[in-house]
Amino acid sequence: MTSIQRIIDRLIEPAREFGSTTDVLVKGSATLNVEGIVIAFMLTQEVLEKAISLKANLIITHEGPFYSHQNWKEAYSKDPIFLAKLQLIEEANISIFRFHDYFHRYDPDGIMVGLIRKLEWEKYTEEYQSTATTLTIPKQSVTEIAKYIKDKLGAPFVRVVGDLSMDCQRIGLLAGYRGGGELVIPLFQNQSLDLVIAGEGPEWESPEYVRDAIHQGKKKALILIGHAVSEEPGMEYLKVLIEAGFPHIPVYYIKEKPLFHIL
Repeated sequence: MTSIQRIIDRLIEPAREFGSTTDVLVKGSATLNVEGIVIAFMLTQEVLEKAISLKANLIITHEGPFYSHQNWKEAYSKDPIFLAKLQLIEEANISIFRFHDYFHRYDPDGIMVGLIRKLEWEKYTEEYQSTATTLTIPKQSVTEIAKYIKDKLGAPFVRVVGDLSMDCQRIGLLAGYRGGGELVIPLFQNQSLDLVIAGEGPEWESPEYVRDAIHQGKKKALILIGHAVSEEPGMEYLKVLIEAGFPHIPVYYIKEKPLFHIL
């Protein structure tokens, strides 16, 4: 028998020690024995219902289950959507562990490792940094790279700033909400990058920087692939890690449908 606490201890062990207020057991009891584990980027209502049908009693989610980076937001406490979801969680007696900060603090970042594995770019990796990874790939156009990413990650779309025909080799890769100018702009300059691929970020920062660079005759490009698209492969990779450590426990990774419609 394996307790939920034992799973949690194994998950946080590789991370650099720090006090995370995010990565906690949001609901449930750490003393319960694990019957099955569901892993997801986001604990949506659909993921929750699938976990119940799979008879899993532990859900590991990367993002908060209640529509905020904070695991619990008092302002939502009387909202009917929030309450219906909470009621189902409690009735099903499911434990929820938020696994965000610790996984990002793996060396290298566990979410980034999963993304690079999914893109099959391990052999092109040059340097893992705390918030980004640099790569040198065989020369391809921005369009070719964008189409490759869409195919590999199963993304319905990506957003591109730059000359689509421009050839790229030096790439910076950032996952999640790390596409803001504070990270992207120094990365472009310090690493002599042609292209940055990121999850998401403020639209008036990195995209506008690239637009001005192009107007000045400098060859730069930016591909935004979406927050979930960039981090889901990391949670899929987590399934591999847990199965290796606890082969006797059923582990399921559930990928949600794309969130946005393209009209």
